[in-house]
Amino acid sequence: MLMLERFSFGVGDRFAHQAKAQLRAFQMLAKDGIDVAPVWNKSNREHTFIGSEPQSVFDAAQAAVKELGWSKGWHVDADHIRLETVDRFMSCSDFFTIDVADSIGKPAAAADVAAFVARHTELVGTLSIAGVSAPLTVTQADVERVAAKYLLAVQDAGKIYRHIVAAKGEGNIIAEVSMDETDAPQTPPELLIILAALADENVKLQTIAPKFTGRFNKGVDYVGDLVQFEKEFNDDLAVIAHAVRQYGLPANLKLSVHSGSDKFSLYPIIRRALARTGAGLHVKTAGTTWLEELIGLAEAGGDGLALAQEIYAYSLEHVDELCAPYASVIDIDRSKLPTTATVNHWTGPQLASALRHIQSHPEFNAHVRQLLHVSFKIAAKAGTRYTNLLKANEAIVAKQVTENIYERHMRPLFIG
Repeated sequence: MLMLERFSFGVGDRFAHQAKAQLRAFQMLAKDGIDVAPVWNKSNREHTFIGSEPQSVFDAAQAAVKELGWSKGWHVDADHIRLETVDRFMSCSDFFTIDVADSIGKPAAAADVAAFVARHTELVGTLSIAGVSAPLTVTQADVERVAAKYLLAVQDAGKIYRHIVAAKGEGNIIAEVSMDETDAPQTPPELLIILAALADENVKLQTIAPKFTGRFNKGVDYVGDLVQFEKEFNDDLAVIAHAVRQYGLPANLKLSVHSGSDKFSLYPIIRRALARTGAGLHVKTAGTTWLEELIGLAEAGGDGLALAQEIYAYSLEHVDELCAPYASVIDIDRSKLPTTATVNHWTGPQLASALRHIQSHPEFNAHVRQLLHVSFKIAAKAGTRYTNLLKANEAIVAKQVTENIYERHMRPLFIG
């Protein structure tokens, strides 16, 4: 069976120019004694916006691995796929993020719910699970309610999983199930019930991405109750370990934190939990490499700065259109967005400082960062003008990409 490593870290590369710069961060961490597998991810939506093909992600990753002599594990993730979009990823992906958020809350057949409840009497009662902060009290009505909400989504995950396995072969894929892009977080008891249902569907998932309490906005820090997150995260780790034993799920099944990039306040909590339990972790980034490209172009000045300023001007004029697909994962206060005239008078370092995620910097602007985060399609429209500037300024752009991943993400998350 193709096994996902204990620690894995998803990296987005919108324009397939930064794979080497990203991989250098993993090499630096390996020198620190921490092995983390890079997982290059790009969703169908992103390919559609940019006009790229899934094969381009594999090709860029493979070229970087070869050029830098990376001999450890690496993967290519068909990100947030569904049955109608997965086929174009089959030939070039080994990691599949099965997204069933759209089916959550849609009712499964009443007979299926009843059969699930009858099959899983062990879920009812007071459940003492090692590592959970307090015993879980679950009634039959709770199981019925959770099954009614999630069973259809789990059945969809089973259909997609079997479709992938039919094409790729049993044991040749890494499967993740994503339930994070939904309104309400899953509680630990709900997660346990969902895992039981996934086991029934014989989905051999190696990572699951639940929705946690709080806001996981794109490219900025976590907003929420840190104490509550720590309790949830630790309880979820314990529930997963229990479900592996109880239902025969893959032994390396681990939590996945989606939009996990830049959640700096969570990194110490996660690091402590991993050290205490020996659990694994998958973190999926939110495309912040594209922002590091913009930062690099701004720092380069000249034509690079001019294009970065143009992209901001266009994004400011099209806020509603750009933000609509990401409404649930961004919070932008438009009053905090500087005018086009203001940004056009900024120096390269000023624009870079507004974007670079150093919260203590007086010029950092989380609202500018979020807006430009979702504005990558503007760079795609610029076509070769944008990518030629990336090539012309490769050294300064790559420096931003590598330092961002290694210094601001990997070290705090895995070393401290």
